[in-house]
Amino acid sequence: MSFMTEVSSLTGRLLVATPALADPNFDRAVVLLLDHDEEGSLGVVLNRPTPVEVADILEGWGDLAGSPGVVFQGGPVSLDSALGIAVIPGGEGPSPSSRLRATTGDPIAWRRVHGAIGLVDLDAPPELLAPALGSLRIFAGYAGWGPGQLEDELVEGAWYVVESEPGDVSSPDPERLWRSVLRRQRSELAMVATYPDDPSLN
Repeated sequence: MSFMTEVSSLTGRLLVATPALADPNFDRAVVLLLDHDEEGSLGVVLNRPTPVEVADILEGWGDLAGSPGVVFQGGPVSLDSALGIAVIPGGEGPSPSSRLRATTGDPIAWRRVHGAIGLVDLDAPPELLAPALGSLRIFAGYAGWGPGQLEDELVEGAWYVVESEPGDVSSPDPERLWRSVLRRQRSELAMVATYPDDPSLN
């Protein structure tokens, strides 16, 4: 089995920055991988809220955004573009019984990424998706890696790779997400959650 075949399943998983990661863009970052294949990787940082209200930049979507109802900085690339990520209750698989679902079984204006997590078409009318929506978060920009770049960073020990949970996308306390994701791991990673913000003070 090739290395790429092994890691092709990282879509939908979390990259959790290790204390050794020196890039300030990703200090204590928790990244949800939305796409990962031979051509590269793309994800959004889940724990970088900005002061900008969703309602101030996207008409109609503000009422659907979870708390805090602000735009999150998804990463350093294309900060002038917006991505919507929503969790659909019961979205682990098709549910054709709902009249709001397209022929694929998924809600209209929502494209499944992994499990109950999917991308929202922000050009669609918000009311189209509102009845099916569990939680919504809006991101400005994203994190991107070229072919093999993320794999190199994984080998260098820059990231822990862990399973995502639907609640990670809409965590009401994003500043604590790095520690809470690590703390729930059933391994030595749980100990990393206690790592001090400033190691020199330890």
